[in-house]
Amino acid sequence: MFNNLTRFATDEQGATAVEYGLIAALVSVACVAALGSVGSAVAAVFDLVQSNLAGTAPAGLD
Repeated sequence: MFNNLTRFATDEQGATAVEYGLIAALVSVACVAALGSVGSAVAAVFDLVQSNLAGTAPAGLD
């Protein structure tokens, strides 16, 4: 029994998995933040293109 407790106390494999999980979470948060700001900029460009092309469509294709 004491042997199992000693082995459990010195095992660092779980700590490594937690560290990798935290790193993955931070990378995910950074990606979401970056894609959110880029998405807004892309939407603005498409809105600009749409407003500039609104009067150029041939009749009947509105």
